[in-house]
Amino acid sequence: MHGQAENSGPGGYAAARLRLLNEKARSGPPRRSALAGLTDDWLAGLFAAGAPGARGVSLVAVGGYGRAELSPRSDLDLLLLHDGSATGAVSALADRLWYPVWDLGLALDHSVRTPAEARRTAGEDLKVQLGLLDARHIAGDLGLTTALRTTVLADWRNQAPKRLPALRELCEERAARQGELQYLLEPDLKEARGGLRDVTALRAVAASWLADAPREGLAEARSGLLDVRDALHLTTGRATDRLALQEQDQVAAELGLLDADALLRQVYEAARVIAYAGDVTWREVGRVLRSRSVRPRLRAMLGGGKPAPERSPLAEGVVEQDGEVVLARAARPDRDPVLPLRAAAAAAQAGLPLNLHAVRRMAADARALPSPWPAEARQQLLTLLGSGRPTVDVWEALEAEGLISLLLPDWDRVRCRPQRNAVHLWTVDRHLIETAVRASAFTRRVSRPDLLLIAALLHDIGKGWPGDHSVAGEVIARDVAARIGFDPADVTVVATLVRHHLLLVETATRRDLDDPATVRSVAEAVGSPGTLELLHALTEADALATGPAAWSSWRAALVADLVKRVSAVLAGQTPPDPEEALPTAQHERLALEAVATGAPVLSLRAQTEPAAEPSDDPEPLGVELLIAVPEQAGVLPAVAGVLAMHRLTVRTAELRSLDLPDGVDGSVLLLDWRVAAEYGSLPQAARLRADLVRALDGSLDISARLAERDAAYPRRRGVVAPPPRVTVAPAASRHATVIEVRAQDAPGLLFRIGRALEDAAVRVRSAHVSTLGANAVDAFYVTQEQGVPLPGEEAVAVARKLEEALRA
Repeated sequence: MHGQAENSGPGGYAAARLRLLNEKARSGPPRRSALAGLTDDWLAGLFAAGAPGARGVSLVAVGGYGRAELSPRSDLDLLLLHDGSATGAVSALADRLWYPVWDLGLALDHSVRTPAEARRTAGEDLKVQLGLLDARHIAGDLGLTTALRTTVLADWRNQAPKRLPALRELCEERAARQGELQYLLEPDLKEARGGLRDVTALRAVAASWLADAPREGLAEARSGLLDVRDALHLTTGRATDRLALQEQDQVAAELGLLDADALLRQVYEAARVIAYAGDVTWREVGRVLRSRSVRPRLRAMLGGGKPAPERSPLAEGVVEQDGEVVLARAARPDRDPVLPLRAAAAAAQAGLPLNLHAVRRMAADARALPSPWPAEARQQLLTLLGSGRPTVDVWEALEAEGLISLLLPDWDRVRCRPQRNAVHLWTVDRHLIETAVRASAFTRRVSRPDLLLIAALLHDIGKGWPGDHSVAGEVIARDVAARIGFDPADVTVVATLVRHHLLLVETATRRDLDDPATVRSVAEAVGSPGTLELLHALTEADALATGPAAWSSWRAALVADLVKRVSAVLAGQTPPDPEEALPTAQHERLALEAVATGAPVLSLRAQTEPAAEPSDDPEPLGVELLIAVPEQAGVLPAVAGVLAMHRLTVRTAELRSLDLPDGVDGSVLLLDWRVAAEYGSLPQAARLRADLVRALDGSLDISARLAERDAAYPRRRGVVAPPPRVTVAPAASRHATVIEVRAQDAPGLLFRIGRALEDAAVRVRSAHVSTLGANAVDAFYVTQEQGVPLPGEEAVAVARKLEEALRA
């Protein structure tokens, strides 16, 4: 026990507490236990001073404090238990206990109840009952506390068949609200699925004696999350469970970890253990409850005795029993290295979970597959990957027991690896499985579904290595595909798909598809129609598996257009030169009107392409905006600024000088843009034209208008965005210099870019705007005034000036 004299008053306890929290040598479970002991002694001293020799009253710690798990800023959960014989004295004692706690600024969750009241409240409130399951005596009448503990546990076990389903529902509601801890960039360590609340729920299930959680690694996972919470409390000085991005580096340093990524991987590993234990445990609870409800009826029908469980064969050595996939009695994992894949494929095809004990037996006895794999092993892996959504749970079961690492050693580098990009919903490993799930829906539209599924599984495997993940991934994919047993030609296709898995979407959204150099470069990289077909399917599967911001009908249409053009080149056709393209009748009509009026003329046309998902597409195709304006300086920033004022998002922007018919003097600039309303409906063309006229003659100050709007609706503070980056894309076009801009997306960004390019005295031929989440990735085809690409040094200088302008 700690010294009563030292801790009898708030000052003494506060000083001792501060010394303990500042002891760098003591952390983790020892510090949490010591802090609980120190707090016990202080509260026991307060109790003794307020009720010397009292009988029929006790002070009880419940919840996390009851488990002696006090983090630096944890609440104190306390119950003052009394037998009802001296209510007035108990009320005075409560004041003598609660007020010193509040005076120190500690959070307190308190109650004063008789055993009957506590028992009744627990019966009405599941959260209260869970807290009482961890009740621990601090001071006073030990018999009173012991009796309550015994009664509460007995009630819990008697009521388990009714209360456990309610507890499971509570966990599922919390998971739906808070998300999955193992995938979140700013997770709640307590409330998210796989967090500390779920561990408490598993302890409650174990206390019911109805089922038990898998114990391997669970205590370590729980302790690991508590260690992270301790460090979070110490670095922030707040009672928080949310691991915010801006605090992760500090928390990592407090724990002695390399960086924030190492911290998140540790958190994700722990959460994965807890979430998997929860899945297994709740499945067992359901099985036990079903058997209890069915068994009495069976016994009555069969005249007593326990019926033997039914076993239905699924594959060699694999059977279904009680809604799970288990091993047949004759199965020999030590002699059948394909058995884990065969069992996994059978489970995924049947939509059933793999039995925990079956997986553990296979993990303990399985032998490594020879290299290359036998044909059956490869086919079973492909069957597993092609099974759709059930693949996820089966894969997680194999991964939890180390079987994936045995089959694919390279997997360990991407396991639980975070992706610090808000567009991504998943860690790298889960994203790969999600991509395979998405690709399984496309296996009917490609001639080699096996290569599509393997490429989906491996396309980001290089993210565990330094450098460009596509380059590193190509090397790994080549090795893995050969080890799995594909022939050299197929290995080359898989490696090509991994190397170029971003090629189609990046080219389609950032390059001028009318430029023959663009199409030829893709055709050279892909090499054959069959590989192009696979790459198209992989591109869509990858984007769909990334998150809703990564795919849209707009991106799908651009990629499909690129694939069509590349297919023509691969078939031997020559792409048309945009310099030789003739204007359409509408283009010519608008141009002539612009020359005649000396002012801009514009037309808004609704989309003609059908949207893939018109109801919920985050980036619709939008409408075509055609503008003809007498050629002059400042057209790009003027148009971009007017569109920003009217809250129109630019998808693509093409600008070119138009050749007028013989006999017509003047020069006209034609802008063919694709735009979409951020929200609401599109403005009328007449309003856009009126504002554009004013912007071009200088009577409309766009900068001031945008600044006023930003001031009226200031953006909420959030994570500081990385600075913009402007680069020159090498050899991207023979007609123009391509300058790429990567920056935080914001209203008026295209206006600022256009103004900076005008200041640099370059002509913008076309712009290709792409936004992923909060990140804008825009490409600008620019030329000198004479219409030729910029010399190398001049291009670099323009890029540098543009970057400086955007940073200002």
